[in-house]
Amino acid sequence: MSQIVRPYGDSTGDGMVQVSFTLPVPHDKRAEGAALQLAAKMGLAPAMLVHAAAMGEAHTFFVVYGSATHLVDLSAVQVVERDYPLLAAKDVNATIKRVLRRPLVVVGACIGTDAHTVGIDAILNIKGFAGEKGLEYYTEIQVVNLGAQVLVPDLVHRARDAGADAVLVSQVVTQRDAHLHNTRQMSAAFREAYPQGEVPVLVAGGPRFDESAAADLGVDRIFGRGTTPSEVASYLVHSLTAKERL
Repeated sequence: MSQIVRPYGDSTGDGMVQVSFTLPVPHDKRAEGAALQLAAKMGLAPAMLVHAAAMGEAHTFFVVYGSATHLVDLSAVQVVERDYPLLAAKDVNATIKRVLRRPLVVVGACIGTDAHTVGIDAILNIKGFAGEKGLEYYTEIQVVNLGAQVLVPDLVHRARDAGADAVLVSQVVTQRDAHLHNTRQMSAAFREAYPQGEVPVLVAGGPRFDESAAADLGVDRIFGRGTTPSEVASYLVHSLTAKERL
């Protein structure tokens, strides 16, 4: 099978894609021409403007459809592969009981000004996500869900009080890279507050994170959109089991 692929639209290999964007210009013929110019510079040839709508007096939203001239080399794609087994809930519980001989304590929160708790609740709350129960369902996991808009110093304080083995931080608000700034601030605060080697497992999650950026952000793991509770539970068991063996 070829490792070189093109997008698929109306027929195989036609390269057709649809993109949307906003330009800071009023909606007129010049604005539409600017949108097509941008599409051409993005590698869409020919490009068709299929929708344009004013966004207030000074901005215009566009949808452009066209054939991409670029190709994708699948052999050059780099992703973060799961390097641990995906465990059933009973196996997660059994491993925690055998290795830690006590409940595994997980503290979760949305930090900074982020008030979007859907992500963290999907992982922590018993109702879960995608047909899976959240971490509250696991008998050997003790969950402390701090909710939204938690300041980093408060998160560190609550994690220390709870004896957290792991800290899960969800970040949905990404304007001006707020998710990156907040995560770096959180990581630095934990490493300053804890002795070396005693920092809880730090996990960040959200739809705009690059899963390969964990080391740069100072966390142990990053989970992107679509992550399920069993993936997080399995990772925590894998990580903490490895730490206990050191």
